[in-house]
Amino acid sequence: MRTLTGLQPSGTLHVGNYFGAMRPAVQLQEEGEAFYFIADYHAMTTTHDSDELRENARGVALDFLACGLDPEKAVFWKQSDIPEVCELAWILSTVCPMGLLQRCHSYKDKVSQGIAPSHALFAYPVLMAADILLFDSNQVPVGEDQKQHLEVTRDLVIKINESYGEGTLVLPEALIPEAVARVPGLDGQKMSKSYNNTLPMFGEEKPLRKTVMRIVTDSAAVEDPKPTEGAIILELYKLFAMEGDYDQMVADYQAGGIGYGDFKKRLWEAYWEFFAPMRQRREELLADPGYVDQVLANGAARAREEANKVLTRVRKAVGIR
Repeated sequence: MRTLTGLQPSGTLHVGNYFGAMRPAVQLQEEGEAFYFIADYHAMTTTHDSDELRENARGVALDFLACGLDPEKAVFWKQSDIPEVCELAWILSTVCPMGLLQRCHSYKDKVSQGIAPSHALFAYPVLMAADILLFDSNQVPVGEDQKQHLEVTRDLVIKINESYGEGTLVLPEALIPEAVARVPGLDGQKMSKSYNNTLPMFGEEKPLRKTVMRIVTDSAAVEDPKPTEGAIILELYKLFAMEGDYDQMVADYQAGGIGYGDFKKRLWEAYWEFFAPMRQRREELLADPGYVDQVLANGAARAREEANKVLTRVRKAVGIR
C-alpha cells in the first residue's frame, strides 16, 4: 500500500498543519510505502518571491524532519526536482473538461480571499492529480478542503483509462484520517495562513508567548465562571495537555475565580513543552544543512525512479515514444 501526501511551502507551518497533516504522515510511514513531497510548484500560485519560496521550502523540510519523518522509511523530495510531474499534468489536461475545474470551490475561495486569478490557480487540481498519479499512489490522506480535488483526480484516471486502456493509471482512494479535533486559530476560525490567525510550531520563545497571549476571549470578569463551549484556549490546550490537566482547566473555567491571562499561561507552558523535543531536533538539523540537502537529493532520486516507470507507461499508452 503506497501513501502519498504533500505540504505546500506557502509560509511558516503552524499547529493546524502539525495535527492535520504532519503527525498523521509520520504515523503512516510505519504502515507501508510513504511518499511525501514539498509542493513548491503549487506554492508558486501565491508566492512570487524566489527567496521566500526557497526559504519556505527549506523550512518545510526542516519541520517535517524535526517532527519525525524518517528518510529511511519515507521517500521525501521537493516537487520541483521531479520535472516528470509537469509532463503528466499536461497529458491529464488534454482529457480534463473545463467544467470539472469550474466546479472546484477552492479556486473561487482563493480568489475571494484576494489571491490573483491565474491559469496555475485554476488548473491546480490537475497538477495535484499528476502528483498523485505519477507514483501509482494507492491512498491519499485528505481533509475536507481537498476531498473535491481527489475526486477530480479519480475522474481523470477514469478518462485516461477509457481513452488509452485500462491500467494506464492507478485509481487512488481517499484516506480519511481519524477524526482530528478542529484546530482553532487565535480568533476562533479554523487555523489558517489565509486568516492570519496561526500559532506557529517553531520560533523564538518571546514572540510565540506573545502570540498565545493574543488569543481572543470574551469579557468575563476574573471572578465569573467562563463559558467552555467554543473556548479557544480550552480547544488548543486539549491538543497539548495531559487528560487530567485538561479536565482541571475545564473545572476551573466552570468554577470562576481565575482570569483568562492565567489560562493562557497554562496553555503556553503545555504548548512550549509539547514541541520541545521537536524544537531540539530542528536546531540539530539547522546546524547540519548538508544532511537536509542529502535527504532531499536522495529522495528526489528515488522519486524520479518511480516517476519514470509510470510516465514511460503513460507515454507509450498515449502514443508518445
